[in-house]
Amino acid sequence: MSTPLSVQPIDSQIARPALTWDIFCRVIDNFGDVGVCWRLASQLAESNQRVRLWLDDASALAWLAPAGCPGVGVFDWPLAGSAAPGDVVIEAFGCDAHPDFIAAMRMNSVTKVEFDTKNTSVDSVWINLEYLSAEDFVTRNHLLPSPQLSGPGCGMTKTFFYPGFTPTTGGLLREPDLEARQAHFDRDAWLNSIDQPSVAPNERLMSLFCYEPAPLAQWLFELSKGADGICTRLLVCAGRPTHAVHAALQRATISRDIDPWSPNSLGSMLFISYLPTLTQLDYDHLLWACDFNCVRGEDSLIRAIWAGKPMLWHIYPQDDNAHHAKLAAFLTTTQASPNSIAAHRAWCSVDAGAPIPPIDWASWARQAKQARNTLASQPSLVDNLLAFVNQKRSKSKALLSKSLSVGAEHPRMNAFVGNRRATPQCPQKLKSRHGPRKIFHNHHENRSRNPRR
Repeated sequence: MSTPLSVQPIDSQIARPALTWDIFCRVIDNFGDVGVCWRLASQLAESNQRVRLWLDDASALAWLAPAGCPGVGVFDWPLAGSAAPGDVVIEAFGCDAHPDFIAAMRMNSVTKVEFDTKNTSVDSVWINLEYLSAEDFVTRNHLLPSPQLSGPGCGMTKTFFYPGFTPTTGGLLREPDLEARQAHFDRDAWLNSIDQPSVAPNERLMSLFCYEPAPLAQWLFELSKGADGICTRLLVCAGRPTHAVHAALQRATISRDIDPWSPNSLGSMLFISYLPTLTQLDYDHLLWACDFNCVRGEDSLIRAIWAGKPMLWHIYPQDDNAHHAKLAAFLTTTQASPNSIAAHRAWCSVDAGAPIPPIDWASWARQAKQARNTLASQPSLVDNLLAFVNQKRSKSKALLSKSLSVGAEHPRMNAFVGNRRATPQCPQKLKSRHGPRKIFHNHHENRSRNPRR
């Protein structure tokens, strides 16, 4: 079985060559895919890279990132069929790039092995960026090569790149200036900018970004009691979270005869405020402003970790309950307390029908700070990608230089390697004057992937 390439992280302060990165992303639902890819693209651009983001639906960027980002171009997916491939090609979350684009990558690779001494460029680095998980398979599969035995990229190799929570994975998306921006954040000023009052004495701010958690109505009712004597202001994000709260309050209306549309509908200790659609930057500010954050999916989970506040994660539910193991792995990796584990299992319906237990605020706060500090000490996803690409390109340049030297000394080899370009489909064997020659001998089994956010 092929073994993964070992990558040494590079110093984030080292100047990096400006490369062209092509990122392909299909928007499935909930905008989690495009949210992650936009953060990746913008952070690469801030690292002196040129990025082309190929999307089948770019409409969400109108509110996620209305200001755009210098160095990032957004393009309609079909146009990739006539584009020249860049230095790095990333297929996000298992999507396949445009087949004509992949064919162009392979044609470039075929042309370069004909020992053209005027062509000293290297092949595009081809990466399959996978979903985030803390499960054991991530460490095993990270950086494994995947030789392509069929299709338009046949004969080339892509690499599995897994984000993760340990130094042996691809790491997490994180901006270099994140800590400095958090240190200068003015909570009350930002709240006022979105028409929210400043934080009152004896008030706890909570954000809610979720799917449709089963215990939501029960938890809202418990919060309304203010058992610890603190009033809760719940800031509900637009979209599914708003609909979920409305539905939960309607259910509460049936049993408790209360008004579901009143902003302070469950009692004097809970005030519910519905937010407008937020940009990615303002969503980060929301997480920094709140004392407790309910988040969902992948992107908001990572941002909540960097906020360093207690949080409750609503993992993307899957029909086969595969998310149960994924949730357990995350809670183990982040050393969650028993109280946090019980709350997550109830919130995500692992323990169906179980209520949310009273939150142990002190232990959750310690856990959040510990997780943030531990993960912030590791290289970011962008730093790891840049290190991998630089190492891969250096190795390719060395091999190409050696091939050019051999070709100059033995011109007859041009006839041998030229057979690759003459073969439109994937060659399993190449013919030479020495007889058949196998070119594929190492390949690993198909790796399981988590296709959900």
